[in-house]
Amino acid sequence: MDAFVQSHAQEAPRHQGRSVRSQDQSVLDYLHDVIGTDLGETNEVILEKLDSQVPLIPELGSHLINSGGKRLRPILTLLSTRMFGYRGKQHHTLAAVVEFIHTATLLHDDVVDESLTRRGRQTANAVWGSKAPVLVGDFLFSRAFQMLVDHGDLRVLKVIADACAVISEGEVMQLLASNNLATDENQYMEVVARKTATLFAAAARMGAILNLRPAEDEENLARYGLLLGQAYQVVDDTLDYSATRETLGKGIGDDFQEGKITLPLIHAYHHGSEEERRFWVSCIEDRNQPPGSLERAIELVRQRGSLDYAMGRARSLADEAAATAVRFPASRERDALVKLATFSVDRHH
Repeated sequence: MDAFVQSHAQEAPRHQGRSVRSQDQSVLDYLHDVIGTDLGETNEVILEKLDSQVPLIPELGSHLINSGGKRLRPILTLLSTRMFGYRGKQHHTLAAVVEFIHTATLLHDDVVDESLTRRGRQTANAVWGSKAPVLVGDFLFSRAFQMLVDHGDLRVLKVIADACAVISEGEVMQLLASNNLATDENQYMEVVARKTATLFAAAARMGAILNLRPAEDEENLARYGLLLGQAYQVVDDTLDYSATRETLGKGIGDDFQEGKITLPLIHAYHHGSEEERRFWVSCIEDRNQPPGSLERAIELVRQRGSLDYAMGRARSLADEAAATAVRFPASRERDALVKLATFSVDRHH
């Protein structure tokens, strides 16, 4: 790991409150400074392609797309493309495709999970019911593949199509693991790799494909994206037991109450006493959560060091991502990829 990675790996140990918020914003500001124009043009493509003669489609789609997401997946496509000197316009289309696929999966996820809030706002299913978000999610998938066909690169089409299939498998795997305390850490990480990190990897690979780079560059970008996506999801799952509603942007303890098997829970269960294990079985497998259950769960993951363990796992993944990024020639885009790896762990939400 070179000096640049080492310096940024130590930039944000663990802060709280305003200092962390400022740091988060500084990283996002840096990213936008590097690719701000490209991101703006990508947003224009998103708005154009979201248009439909059926008014509910752009209305519902915009509800989520404009709800404050960080656009990390499109940013990955833009950074990886610019890193190799690309100066065309096709990366805007591909970045928009990635965002459409991500948005479609979120719409479907919120229906499956019966979530009522996301990023501090009501979910689409909370506003429109469950049917419309599923159908609009289907539209976004379809529109994304229309755009890929128009783009005309079969290599890009295959990468995105394969990613969508893997993501769907991850969704089913997570469903099967729900409320099942026999799920171990390896199985959990497989779900994370498929459900979340696969799209990060596909987004990053676009830069190598558009620039006709050697297979080694494409593989390194895919590896970077996979590691980054895994780190990001592990942090998300950890924040569910440690953040506040204001910083997390959704209800605290939603994963616990839905019976999702995440890394803090797995660690706490396997390192708990017999009495503690009975508590987890009652809450997760038997779905018996009387008042005070969430507070007790948060207390246990803290007492057993499960939050520190999960954050340590995420930090290790992010460090590997940063080390992978520095294999590329030095550039602002390369530096931004390294900063993004650090941000994935040190962000406050």
